[in-house]
Amino acid sequence: MAAPNGADPRPQAGGVVVGVDGSPGSLAALRWAVREASERGQTVQAVIAWHFPVPSPVGNVATVDERHPVIAAEEILASALVEAGVADDNAMVTTTPVEGHPAEVLMQLAERADLLVVGSRGHGRIFGALLGSISQYVASRAACPVVVITPDAVAGRRSRARR
Repeated sequence: MAAPNGADPRPQAGGVVVGVDGSPGSLAALRWAVREASERGQTVQAVIAWHFPVPSPVGNVATVDERHPVIAAEEILASALVEAGVADDNAMVTTTPVEGHPAEVLMQLAERADLLVVGSRGHGRIFGALLGSISQYVASRAACPVVVITPDAVAGRRSRARR
């Protein structure tokens, strides 16, 4: 398995940060980020973030499908690495599960990154505007360049990376 960072949200200096949530768009973003980082000779920090809008009745121990959110997040990251073809012993990829709003977590980690990569779920302009879009949010505010991998990359068509 890739070397985990635990729940340490401190940004790494340089490298590529990629948001992962298990969706097809985020898996395509992870694959793209690993290829790009390899070409650049850089590391990849695969990040998953979760946010509970309502506090748990038992304090800070909310669950996801009867599992603690850190365990669920680590499982999603591990599965994403396997699906992206990242070898277990690949030291260039680290994983970071972090509690917090995904857009804000990615913005914090991008402060010291050379590149931020996110996948788009492809809701389109109208639904994207109504639902909000993490990719739109970080693309317009991040301190480093942002690449948004569109659903075309997932469907096997030519990827439209927006910077």
